[in-house]
Amino acid sequence: MKTLLHICCAPCANQCIEVLRSDKIEVTGYWYNPNIHPFTEYRARRNCLREYAQSIDLKLLEKDEYGLRPFVREVAEDIAGRCIKCYEMRLFDTAKTAAEGGFDSFTSSLFISPYQNHELMREVAERAAKEYGVEFLYRDFRPYFKAGQEKARELQMYIQKFCGCVFSEQERYLKPGKIIP
Repeated sequence: MKTLLHICCAPCANQCIEVLRSDKIEVTGYWYNPNIHPFTEYRARRNCLREYAQSIDLKLLEKDEYGLRPFVREVAEDIAGRCIKCYEMRLFDTAKTAAEGGFDSFTSSLFISPYQNHELMREVAERAAKEYGVEFLYRDFRPYFKAGQEKARELQMYIQKFCGCVFSEQERYLKPGKIIP
């Protein structure tokens, strides 16, 4: 089975790749993340993934478009509900790319994060699969999150401190007890 793995970052992807490969699934990585801002963050995550993919002989497809304007246009009407738009942008694009590329299925490294809305992502991925006629390969990678973070530290990968969008970066500073200058 050939699957296209949407990758948000190398630290989240390393265990997903290992699990899928151990299940004898042929994995191709896919970088498409118009939600990641600012550009320096986008570049750091993308470059880290490129280096990691090369080191583990992972084929990597890239839709390398810094998407500040398209992302903001998508979420502007409902900033509080932005996550569904973010999931839709990335997972529908991944499903489309998988279908067009002759992959049997697609999935995402987002499914490793305990901080994401897992059920909402799954629902979006299932809609995307139906629309593009490609299987959504569901895996709950969350049990591997800690191991993935440990491996990322071991390999001295760039590890981000927020989900990726500019609004989540702001929220990390607005948590109770944090002082904003």
